[in-house]
Amino acid sequence: MKDEFVMGIDNGGTLTKAAIYDRSGRAIASASKSTKMIMPKALHTERDIDELWAANIEVIKAAIAQSGIDPAQIKGVATTGHGNGLYLVDENGRPVRNGIISTDGRAKEYVEKWQRAPAFVEEILPKTMQSVWAGQPVPLLAWLKDNEPEALERTRYIFMIKDLIRFYLTGEAFLELTDISGTNLINVGSRDFDDTLLAWWGLAELRDKFPPISLSTARCGAITPSVARLTGLVAGTPVSGGVFDISASAIASGIHGLNKLAIITGTWSINEYVTDVPVIDKNLFMTSIYPIDDRWLVTEASPTSASNLEWFINTFMENEREQEGDIYALCNALVSATAPDESQLLFFPFVFGSNSIPDASAGFIGVNSFHKRGHFLRAIYEGVAFSHLYHAERLRTLNPQLSSTIRIAGGVTYSDVWLQIFADVFQATLEIVDVKEHGTLGTAMTAAVMVGWFDDVFAAADRMVGVARTIEPNPANAAVYHDKYRLYKTLLAEMQSPWKYYSQHTTH
Repeated sequence: MKDEFVMGIDNGGTLTKAAIYDRSGRAIASASKSTKMIMPKALHTERDIDELWAANIEVIKAAIAQSGIDPAQIKGVATTGHGNGLYLVDENGRPVRNGIISTDGRAKEYVEKWQRAPAFVEEILPKTMQSVWAGQPVPLLAWLKDNEPEALERTRYIFMIKDLIRFYLTGEAFLELTDISGTNLINVGSRDFDDTLLAWWGLAELRDKFPPISLSTARCGAITPSVARLTGLVAGTPVSGGVFDISASAIASGIHGLNKLAIITGTWSINEYVTDVPVIDKNLFMTSIYPIDDRWLVTEASPTSASNLEWFINTFMENEREQEGDIYALCNALVSATAPDESQLLFFPFVFGSNSIPDASAGFIGVNSFHKRGHFLRAIYEGVAFSHLYHAERLRTLNPQLSSTIRIAGGVTYSDVWLQIFADVFQATLEIVDVKEHGTLGTAMTAAVMVGWFDDVFAAADRMVGVARTIEPNPANAAVYHDKYRLYKTLLAEMQSPWKYYSQHTTH
């Protein structure tokens, strides 16, 4: 019997990936392609949908070619992608406008208005179980209604990014449950749309533009003949609902039980655990539906993670990127050449703003003539770790039973020095799983369940994920980072007023 495989496709903010996995979770091939972030105005982050679809075709073809397998051996396909944002198509499936990425901030005034309303906490939060922030479809749709009504008039389907790609693969329109549960668009308790909820957001007239809701492991169509010709996939290959990217990361981190803290480092600082009791709290970022019956994902998050390093490199180290080759190795070497107690330089990792701290912007505090480039880089590494800890502390307040060991994934896991900083800041053992692309593997597991390899994603994680190594904290750095983090939090609180004043008195 020929071996069988599943494919996972992941569309992040600027990177599209496809990977092919066997039943043990081994990646036999993978490919990636960057797409441009379009910033037509301050706070607007968009992408060209045609370019996005072309990138998906390219990586699917490349992964199949690299694998050397017969495409008929790929038994199922699944998609994931960045949560929230907004992707609109017309009656013919053509883009109505650019897609909007979840880092977009144009609609923050709508968020501020809603959050001031007493009904938000009293009536809306019990239904949505999450905060509302500018990059979600709810405020983005409200903004479009007021500023681009013609775009909404031409819209047939409102999609999240992974649902858009699945639509292009299959020709069938669905919104997948775990993803839509993190958008403020549905009643998370009833797992369905709520007319009173949509009316409160002022979006009732858009109800018929939302496709039906599907389950993550359900069959949601199959590869069409035209897509088969473009990609090399076999027409008729089933496509599952896929999964919310934060759930994909949790699944691929091997989170197959309750109360295990997982951290994912990327554009967003994701900190989460799985529970059998939904959490509703006005200070919590989100409770969303997990792709297994009677399980919920409790998440604290903000766009404050490893992408801050990308910003620094792109802004201040372009020459070195061209000359040195491995720019990340250079950054790690520069950080390693400094010591934790050598400098009190701090960095606020808010290059993409913050959904949890209004009006926050990025910046260094404590700069003086002593500081060299390595100190700035260390401050970024530490600032990202502090942001994750800030969120994790909120989660531990809600759930004191959270594990003392932490599963960590994402860009930080490629840097030993950054992992050690995380371990020392948290004073916790870090477990790094033997997974390179958590998004593609996590969503591929939903396809594995769909085709009958496993009963559910917990069983898939047991078989397809293993811990590769652990990082132990250095107790000698505990006091240093305790003091630094305390200073970080104190200054964070003190900066609320200056940030607000700056936001009110400047044009972006």
